[in-house]
Amino acid sequence: MSNISGIIKSIQDIMRKDVGVDGDAQRISQLVWMFFLKIFDDREAELEMMEDNYKSPLPEHLRWRSWASNREGITGDELADFVNLQLFPLLKEDLTGFGNLSGLQRQRAQVIRTVFEDAYNYMKSGTLMRQVINKICEIDFNTSSDRHTFGSIYEQILKDLQSAGNAGEFYTPRAVTTFIVDRIMPRLKEKVMDPACGTGGFLTNVIEYKREHFVRSPEDEEILQATIHGVEKKTLPYMLCTTNMILHGIDIPINIRHDNTLSRPLRDYTNKDRVDVIVTNPPFGGMEEDGIENNFPASYRTRETADLFLTLIIHLLKPGGRAAIVLPDGFLFGEGIKTRLKEKLLTDCNLHTIVRLPNGVFNPYTGIKTNLLFFTKGKPTETVWYYEHPYPDGVKSYNKTRPMRFEEFAPEIAWWGSEADGFAAREENERAWKVTIDKIKSGNYNLDIKNPHTGEQVNHDPDKLLERYIAKQKEIAGLQSQLKAMLQEALRR
Repeated sequence: MSNISGIIKSIQDIMRKDVGVDGDAQRISQLVWMFFLKIFDDREAELEMMEDNYKSPLPEHLRWRSWASNREGITGDELADFVNLQLFPLLKEDLTGFGNLSGLQRQRAQVIRTVFEDAYNYMKSGTLMRQVINKICEIDFNTSSDRHTFGSIYEQILKDLQSAGNAGEFYTPRAVTTFIVDRIMPRLKEKVMDPACGTGGFLTNVIEYKREHFVRSPEDEEILQATIHGVEKKTLPYMLCTTNMILHGIDIPINIRHDNTLSRPLRDYTNKDRVDVIVTNPPFGGMEEDGIENNFPASYRTRETADLFLTLIIHLLKPGGRAAIVLPDGFLFGEGIKTRLKEKLLTDCNLHTIVRLPNGVFNPYTGIKTNLLFFTKGKPTETVWYYEHPYPDGVKSYNKTRPMRFEEFAPEIAWWGSEADGFAAREENERAWKVTIDKIKSGNYNLDIKNPHTGEQVNHDPDKLLERYIAKQKEIAGLQSQLKAMLQEALRR
């Protein structure tokens, strides 16, 4: 295994010496556009061997191999001027005018332009830039070992991105995305969408699942590539997602859009926009910009991002379409608009399964408890099955050195059964229980239903304890105010 981790650390150390790069967010942004061009060039080298008449969408002098891959190539002011005055201005332009591009080349050119439209070169020193480029050139993304190892580096970039201040965004652990896709079981021709795709974790799982189960010919691969759809509104995650798609063999990821799915009025989404499968972990706890809620029917208007996404997901699914979504506990017991939204979900869809995850799954991003909701559009819910996912033996919480693993979901997978027979094979056990729609309705659509097979447990959740402490402090302050008023009244007599 090549020392990619050491290469990344060296690159970050070099960038810290550059006066133009201010903080982690700019370092990551700088790293991502460079990696994109290197990965794109390595993929082009593969395509040139596979296709007789492959033509690059890039003018020859802008290709990575022309200005970056020679270790003794341009450096210093010459390199800085080339990047700032030629590379970036041209990549931000419409490349389709170069070389009379057509067909696939035009599509590739459009992908490059979209990636670079909000990208910037922050490095001032061409000498340091050359050092960074030479480090990146040590990685060959056409070798399976380097491509595979990049996955762990990719995770490190995401963690750095999180620590750079992108609050409210969680990168879904691979164990969770793999389990969700494994249970959703997308078929080859089914159009799969993630409307808040981030860096593409769910979509890469879908690609891997379909390749493993269905792709047996070039025609199958072509079908697969056309079925992967994602939308991401933030620049850096979008760039990472596009890079991730290319790394996973989606050569022209034109179906990954840089946009905000919520900014389009719900009524403007028509049948042609509907999809077979949606898998997503929408941002929650965040608030959308003013006016976004007006794109939704009045009874579901809110600025809580996750609620808006759930309304959109129900709307975007075809009849019979399937979805799995990560949502926090607050959605399950929330009232007001959340009650109306849960009523809609249970009326329009069969919410057949809720997997309740333990604390710490999203460490270090948040300690909020989360749930996986699985539903199918077209028939109302009659019964909701719950499965409480436990920690593995000897584990009290997940952390950086002990993250959640896919193997932990083996009991759920064995228990799951088939939706075709209404999950007839499922049985209640110490982790699984079912609740009828009548009981849910009588509880005003509260879905926060505890495991009936476990006794009352002492809750040591820090957030809950803090809430309780604050409430007690308010109660004490109120009593003190009352006592003070009584004493003052008695002294006045």
